[in-house]
Amino acid sequence: MDEKLKAIYDAVLVGHMENVAAGIHVALDADKAPGDILDNALISAMEEVGQLFENGEYFVPEMLVAARAMKVGMEILRPLLVNCGIQPVGKVVVGTVKGDLHDIGKNLVAMMMESIGFEIVDLGTDVPPDQFVASIQEDVDVVGLSALLTTIMPKMEETIKAIEDAGLRDQVRIIVGGAPVTADYARQIGADGYAPDASQAARLTKGFIVSVK
Repeated sequence: MDEKLKAIYDAVLVGHMENVAAGIHVALDADKAPGDILDNALISAMEEVGQLFENGEYFVPEMLVAARAMKVGMEILRPLLVNCGIQPVGKVVVGTVKGDLHDIGKNLVAMMMESIGFEIVDLGTDVPPDQFVASIQEDVDVVGLSALLTTIMPKMEETIKAIEDAGLRDQVRIIVGGAPVTADYARQIGADGYAPDASQAARLTKGFIVSVK
């Protein structure tokens, strides 16, 4: 890997935001293409972070600091990527369903998805079904529903039904997650997929996009 890109890559791995920003400016000054920096420094580093998490070498805190460092880099690159005509790989709406105010898992999922090139619409927490429906009236590829409370899980099914009733179910893939959620429950309520953590949620979402292109 190019030395300047590796410096950014390494800074993301350890979550050093200042070094990520400085490294990107150095790379840009050296005429590195924004797309090259995105693919070979930011995205590749976050893929490594996801693998480290799945291997049990990284935990949620390490993932969070790495994702935040990546986000700093994305803020620098985003306008340059737009100017270069580089488009997001897809658009994802995420939110914690009505009645649940937990957001750490949802935020991490959003950051991991953004780190691999998705445009993210984060609806926040305590999101009613009609707000999810309204958010996907435009060009949305995937909807991610989160819940941490067992008593709130039925709101996921209610949200999926609202999307179906609006005639939008065939336009999007729906994934679900959260501590009490299981793959069996996802199938039971009609979701397209389930992920137990942010890394696998990002991989699952990317797989959906690749499968239709």
